[in-house]
Amino acid sequence: MKEAFIYNVAEFTQGSFQEAQVTAIQEVPLTIYLNGREVVTLLCTGKHPKFLAVGFLKSDGLITDSEQLKDIHVEEEPERLMVRVETSHDPFDLQSLKRSITSGCGKGTNFKRNVETIASATVTAKLTVAPEQILQLVAELHERSTLYRATRGCHNASLATPEKILIFREDIGRHNAIDMVCGQCLLDNIPTQDKLIVSTGRIASEILLKAMRLGVPILVSGSAATRFSIDLARKTNMTLVGLVEQGRMVVYNHAGRIAGL
Repeated sequence: MKEAFIYNVAEFTQGSFQEAQVTAIQEVPLTIYLNGREVVTLLCTGKHPKFLAVGFLKSDGLITDSEQLKDIHVEEEPERLMVRVETSHDPFDLQSLKRSITSGCGKGTNFKRNVETIASATVTAKLTVAPEQILQLVAELHERSTLYRATRGCHNASLATPEKILIFREDIGRHNAIDMVCGQCLLDNIPTQDKLIVSTGRIASEILLKAMRLGVPILVSGSAATRFSIDLARKTNMTLVGLVEQGRMVVYNHAGRIAGL
């Protein structure tokens, strides 16, 4: 599915209008069905639909490991996508799918259930990263962000070791980008406790929850963190770093994983 489109527009610059062209990012609805039941419709670019669907289900606690997956089928229509996931368990037995409106694209998830489940956990991984490594990873993330430079309409997320980026994903929503990373890790059996997430966009609490469900001990972004995400990070021993740019960063919670602190 094509991810960007060219449009002729009128651009106001230097006191007058001129003809110009802009590149607009693709936006399509992707509906996820789990065991025949509609779970959510996400707005996305349409890239990596299997990773996005599985990552969303993992992040929302509806699946926990790849062994539960029986089949994943993608149906592509001109203006929408559908991903049908079949599992060996019934995730709706003990789950309520009442949704809260979160700060991301598409429908919200059962936020209260996610917070209660995750907030009781403690992150124990011993990964250590140096400030210079964080700055380099954020710089590499920006270098890979070709779709953002073309459209100014997407977010990026990556799974990385302290030395390099391993997986890079981009989408119109920062939630989707992290979910795609999560889905690939689950389907490809990639260990995460010795990795970190480096992303763009505000670190709201639901982003922190997704990173914790993925199993990484460190979350880094070029943007700011909210009060709720900072409090959750400190409660769960998650390392949280934001506002990374031009040799600067803010460490909201280090938990012994930032060298020099």
